[in-house]
Amino acid sequence: MNYDEFIRFISYFLDGIFISYAFLLIFSYTTLSIISGVALNYYLKKNSFVDYNVILDSPLVPSVSVLVPAFNESKTIVDNVESIYTIHYNNFDVIVINDGSTDSTFEDLQTAFKLEKVDFAVNMEIPTKEVRGVYKSILSTYSNLVVIDKENGGKADALNAGINVSDKALFMAIDADSILEPDAVLKLVKPFLERTDRRVIAAGGVVRIANSCLVENGRITNVKVPRNILARMQVLEYTRSFLMGRMAWAQLDGLIIISGAMGMFDREVVVQSGGYAHSIGEDMELVVRIRRYMSENREKYKIEYVPDPLCWTEAPVSLKVFGRQRSRWTRGTIETLTDHSKIFLSPQYGAMGLLGYPFWFLFEWLAPLVEVVGIIYMIVLFFTDNLSVSFILVTSLFVYTFAVFFSTWAILYEELTFHRYERKMDVFRLWIAALLEPFILHPISLFFAVKGNIEYLMGNRSWGKMERKGFLHQKEKIKKNRFKS
Repeated sequence: MNYDEFIRFISYFLDGIFISYAFLLIFSYTTLSIISGVALNYYLKKNSFVDYNVILDSPLVPSVSVLVPAFNESKTIVDNVESIYTIHYNNFDVIVINDGSTDSTFEDLQTAFKLEKVDFAVNMEIPTKEVRGVYKSILSTYSNLVVIDKENGGKADALNAGINVSDKALFMAIDADSILEPDAVLKLVKPFLERTDRRVIAAGGVVRIANSCLVENGRITNVKVPRNILARMQVLEYTRSFLMGRMAWAQLDGLIIISGAMGMFDREVVVQSGGYAHSIGEDMELVVRIRRYMSENREKYKIEYVPDPLCWTEAPVSLKVFGRQRSRWTRGTIETLTDHSKIFLSPQYGAMGLLGYPFWFLFEWLAPLVEVVGIIYMIVLFFTDNLSVSFILVTSLFVYTFAVFFSTWAILYEELTFHRYERKMDVFRLWIAALLEPFILHPISLFFAVKGNIEYLMGNRSWGKMERKGFLHQKEKIKKNRFKS
């Protein structure tokens, strides 16, 4: 084989790999969207007969602790706690963990909820950084509010401290910038009650973006599409991910992540499996580990998913903060997949090992790297006169059309099911964002995903500072409007 033949062979080989990978990716996402559509339709029909008042009034409902880890969250922490107290549930408490904040987070909590230090023996089932004190509210409205003040140890350490203090059967972990829907706990508890054939160990729900929405007394009172274009495109990402991705994976029993913004877990199983790991992707890592624990102990279990919009969170609006978030997500994914590589294609772990893990490995971790290599390969072919402009244009048009179609389908899912954006102009703005996303958000996300891979290889395990704008400015708008009227 001479040099030209060798180059031609390599070219054909690489062409086959890239084309096969692209079609496999498109096939996978299309299949997931179809499964999600069928499952979502079934869920809505089934849920239309559910009377949640029966659950609300039942003395048999499981007790729940709502855990809120907080580090320098002064801009949102009071709103967040107030939103929790709008939930419709009887048997719950709220545990806020001040993880060594250096801003006014703890002081704001003290002022808003009249906290007093109490004698409390913490059961250190999971090792954590030193707890400096446990506080309770003297206000009758917040009598079940507990605030833990501790040394800084990171989000996982804070959640473990909350688990140690909790004495409830289930715990719900949420971010300090999350706004809960009133029925969030009710709907997440329901799967734990209805399964009789196996033990439900965790449940997650849909997380939506609250940027530009109006918040009053801890509740979303007016849902709007974000004005910021970066946040608006993230709405599409979240809709695709939660409605068209995780719904399908829950049906296939291959779900390996529950959003850190909101998830409910069986406390006993989490404690037995060692609590949250000190990982940059602690939410994904915990789900994989508790699934491993149940599989290795040969216990029947289920991870459930509720497709209702149950939680609203603040999305980053600056490239700097967005980049930190996406780099961390990439590094967290790599860390979890490498730490639990034993699962890969192992029948012992069922659908998680045979479907969920391989998908995340191939299409979440490797996809950005394959795409960059593919772009470089096409550029090399073009400048060596081995690739025509027409082929590049046709290929690019095909990829763009699929991306827009997929986003449009996600918007349609939303409109046909939960219809949270009531103004037609908001839906139109989302569709315009879908047309622009492949040119704006996708290249940015690709860059930070590759950057995350490089940072992981260089040993970067830092969390990264997440700066919040908070919901206060939205409350001020409401007050101004009232004053004018």
